[in-house]
Amino acid sequence: MVEVYCAKKVFTGDRVLENAAVVVENNTIKEVVSQNNFRLPVTVSSDILAPAFIDIQIYGAGGRLLAEFPDAKTLFAMEEHCRKGGSKYFLPTLATNPMDVLKKGIDAMHDYWARGGKATPGLHIEGPWINKIKRGAHIESFIHSPSVDEVKDLLEYAKGAIKIITLAPEVCSKEAIDLIKSYGIIISAGHSNATYPEAAEFFRDIHLATHLFNAMSSLHHREPGLPTAVMINKNVRCSIVADGHHVDFAVVNLAKKVMKERLFLITDAVTETNSGAYQHHLVGDKYECNGILSGSALSMAKAVKNCYEQCDIPLDEALRMASLYPAKILGTGNETGKIEEGYKAHLVLLSDNLDVMQCI
Repeated sequence: MVEVYCAKKVFTGDRVLENAAVVVENNTIKEVVSQNNFRLPVTVSSDILAPAFIDIQIYGAGGRLLAEFPDAKTLFAMEEHCRKGGSKYFLPTLATNPMDVLKKGIDAMHDYWARGGKATPGLHIEGPWINKIKRGAHIESFIHSPSVDEVKDLLEYAKGAIKIITLAPEVCSKEAIDLIKSYGIIISAGHSNATYPEAAEFFRDIHLATHLFNAMSSLHHREPGLPTAVMINKNVRCSIVADGHHVDFAVVNLAKKVMKERLFLITDAVTETNSGAYQHHLVGDKYECNGILSGSALSMAKAVKNCYEQCDIPLDEALRMASLYPAKILGTGNETGKIEEGYKAHLVLLSDNLDVMQCI
């Protein structure tokens, strides 16, 4: 079956094409052509067409926090929520919790896949192997340094269900970190109080960091800390939460100027929860838990819009921050994150004001 998607502007991931058409056959992009003299019937037309977004850090949706409702129903609800915000892929995330909660999340992931779910390649585990000093809204009593046996037990239980683990390298042994890497899991440095020298050292082997500035040692002109190590190391990529609460928009602008293509977007979104260890409540357009900023109310489309309208980031670059760059993190940059011949037809149709019309 051949489908044709037309738009006033098509953002391919590399360039902007005016009045172009994307021809799709069997869910794969067949060609990208000019609309001039184009004869095939158009399936859908929009103002803007871009690669679908990828959110690698989101905790729940629709009142179902994954840690509180660790089942396939929650993951399908998250999939639908992400699609409405323009995301085709997402990484359901579990914050610091006891091991039995993490294992229930793993069970949920396997059940989701068994039921035909295809929108997530695995979990993002954020904690409990983090620094208590930079715990943020994470529950201190659950935080600890891991033993090698604990790490092995969790990863063996996961059987491929974990994609990323955020940890504080200064509280984890080299043996534990090497073991995680041996399972093909991506390690991200976060919730860390590392000094600049400590951070510079572990970025020799770790090339990803979680939500720039949030839950990190401070950037000071005499104590540059983890954020400086992230920004000046050319091999390190980092997510950022562009909601104006987690990071001021002016600082997002500054970080982007320094990091360029190494900075990408996540939502870090939670959902209203009235039970369990983490009870998130909407306060304005952000979430708090026990009076502490605990998550965003962002969609990826809103994050893109904020970058473009509030942070002076060009629209094509803001779109890459939500699609191509996360795809590269996940190792899928040769099949998703671009609109090119041979790529998967994962597309988001947007209006001129960047509202999501449809996620293909």
